[in-house]
Amino acid sequence: MAESTLTVGMDVHRDTIAVAVLRDGAHEPDLENTLPNDPRKIERFFQSLAARGGRVTSCYEASACGFVLKRLLDERGIACEVVAPSLIPHRPGDRRKTDRRDALNLARLYRAGQLTAIRVPSDAEERVRGAVRCRETLMREVHRSRQYILKHLLARGFVYRDSGNWTKRHGEWLRKLRLEGQDQEVLETHMALLDYKLTLLAKADAGIEALSRMEPYRGPVARLRCLKGIDTLSAMTLVCEIGDVLRFDSARRLMGYVGLTVSEYSSGQRQRYGGITKAGSSRVRRILVEAAWLYRFPPRLSADMRKRMADQPPELIAHCMRAQERLHRRFGKLLQRKEKAVAVTAVARELAGFVWAAMHDDPQMWRTHDR
Repeated sequence: MAESTLTVGMDVHRDTIAVAVLRDGAHEPDLENTLPNDPRKIERFFQSLAARGGRVTSCYEASACGFVLKRLLDERGIACEVVAPSLIPHRPGDRRKTDRRDALNLARLYRAGQLTAIRVPSDAEERVRGAVRCRETLMREVHRSRQYILKHLLARGFVYRDSGNWTKRHGEWLRKLRLEGQDQEVLETHMALLDYKLTLLAKADAGIEALSRMEPYRGPVARLRCLKGIDTLSAMTLVCEIGDVLRFDSARRLMGYVGLTVSEYSSGQRQRYGGITKAGSSRVRRILVEAAWLYRFPPRLSADMRKRMADQPPELIAHCMRAQERLHRRFGKLLQRKEKAVAVTAVARELAGFVWAAMHDDPQMWRTHDR
């Protein structure tokens, strides 16, 4: 007699977890409950399920709550997968949404094999990824402080016109500027806050630089830095956000994962194509688009690029030079009939293929993937 299975769908929130338990072949839940998001209560609940006999499997969708629950259940020997929220099927006519209904829907779909599990990073990977994302947050904070300063000065009639903002000369002008009364106090407060954020940003950059020279990041980062438009910080972002590149069996899979493939709305005899899907990691997509802009310039080897390539295999160097030639040629052809934004997105999509190959340490990938 086959072993019975209990399928548990969980809708996880900060304070509570709604659970729905389905038996094999049953449409209605065997048990529905709302648990406190507390490790002891969760462990006790799954122990009670295991006491019924049979196998227990569970799932929940990825959210801001992270992978704490997944790791807890793994430690207790309970099968658990984290599923991609954007790939959960939804019925258009279903207009009721509650935590319990969401949990039951997850249990039904998971039992039917209609959910897509995501890769869960290790604790070490998640810590490094957190450091890289923190640096990105600091960049936004620096930009925000600079905007506060410029808006404050504009409202008081002070506009710097001698050169671009936030150059060395602009900084000297700001330091010498003297406003009246409280306006000067506000300016000094904003400037002090900006200096503090820049100090934190420099510290974050140094930390990420140190991490990039450690295993397992040293090899992939060194290879990615041979591609035009990608340096240490962008390479670390790509490595941390993409994770294990071996889970993508082709470059096209990676392009789809980062949302750079074209969306399609075709039916019957009509074929319609839209913009890119924008699925997956927006951070990876942003890095690739920013790097793609540099391929509008002709291929060349700068002194800095030669230094990056110094200790790398000849096959990798040839791969990166092919990327420069091919993507520059592609950029030029697209600009003849497309807008710049469309052209750079298409180049970023092809750049993802070169990134996919460079993240491997197999010379065969560098020689053949782009042919």
